[in-house]
Amino acid sequence: MPYHSTPLDLAFHALSDPTRRAVVSRLVEGELPVSTLAEPFNMALPSFAQHLKVLEDCGLIASEKRGRSRWCRLVQARFDEAADWMEAERRRWAERLDGLEVYLDKTEEEDDEDGKPV
Repeated sequence: MPYHSTPLDLAFHALSDPTRRAVVSRLVEGELPVSTLAEPFNMALPSFAQHLKVLEDCGLIASEKRGRSRWCRLVQARFDEAADWMEAERRRWAERLDGLEVYLDKTEEEDDEDGKPV
């Protein structure tokens, strides 16, 4: 994926897929073996493993081999980075909307004083 360059880009790309979002939702409860994660999905294990690779490559999950099983868990730091970015954007848009509200209130007051639009 050469067009995805930052960790945040990769994380949002990974989360754009419903299968990968479902995996993340299941891992919220705690770490699970790949075989358990794959059970509800109607796909071959190699295809499912590709989804896990995307999630792991972007840092949203980590996995480790335990005996004959591979276990997956969420990596909170990457989710925190995405949440921080979204919160900063939410604040920026809230400030812009507040500025628009002030402008519209001012325009409405001027209309009331003059009796005609500005």
